Amino acid sequence: MKKLLILSGKGGTGKTTVAAAFIDFLNAEAFADCDVDAPNLHLVAGMHTQPERWDYYGSQKASIDPAKCIGCGVCLEKCRFDAISLRGGVCEVNEYACEGCGVCWYVCPQSAVTMNEDIAGEQMLYRDGRVFSTAKLKMGRGNSGKLVTEVKKALYNAAPEKKLAIIDGSPGVGCPVIASVSGVDLVLIVADPSLSGIHDMERILKTTGILRAKAAVCVNKYDTCTENTEAIEEYCRENNVPFAGRIPFDKQASAAINAGHSLAAVDCPARDALKNVFKDVMTLLGESDRAEN
Repeated sequence: MKKLLILSGKGGTGKTTVAAAFIDFLNAEAFADCDVDAPNLHLVAGMHTQPERWDYYGSQKASIDPAKCIGCGVCLEKCRFDAISLRGGVCEVNEYACEGCGVCWYVCPQSAVTMNEDIAGEQMLYRDGRVFSTAKLKMGRGNSGKLVTEVKKALYNAAPEKKLAIIDGSPGVGCPVIASVSGVDLVLIVADPSLSGIHDMERILKTTGILRAKAAVCVNKYDTCTENTEAIEEYCRENNVPFAGRIPFDKQASAAINAGHSLAAVDCPARDALKNVFKDVMTLLGESDRAEN
């Protein structure tokens, strides 16, 4: 299975809009949303079946038995994350601050602390002839990179016979992005023509370079600042990064997403530009025949 990952250095560039359109252009039979902190591809993915759901267990969390705790405060003193407080003569753990390090368990003289597996999120797998893998991390939980890996693993295990998968990644350059990039064949970076957009595009290109992943760039809403769009193209030329094209600002893009379908279903300039970007990306993947379907 070939994997195309769509990323952006910052939020709000139109990454998911591009991913949703590519899924429809390709009639993709395997795709995933690896933005586990704020997944939204399911809103426009067109999956009409109920997903399989299961809990995702992250790191452990501490809990204190009030019947055993004598309120000595040793655990409170040793906790470097300030996750423990003393109330009513006994210690309590704040689950959102606890990092599961186990120091409180180690130092408690009354053996009042236990370390328990923590449900850190939920995974979902949709099947209707197509396969769509996604997940949602609970508020305040870490391990987003590990959950991204589980989302990808669920997709590959459920659709081993599929030839090409589209993966919608998360913004930024952190753990979930690094986990998303691992093992993919091409990363398409969606940039916007702003100073912050250029800066964050450069950061994500450096990240993919360190991970030795092949990357290409396209610019969304290019006509909001053509000067910066030209600067992005020049940067790509100077650094031998394939440039996949420009997509104009189009109010119909927001209308399509709000209506629950991708831009591929709308006859508009942005759709036509996206189609050209799609063809270039399929060529880079060695799948140019798919772009003509």
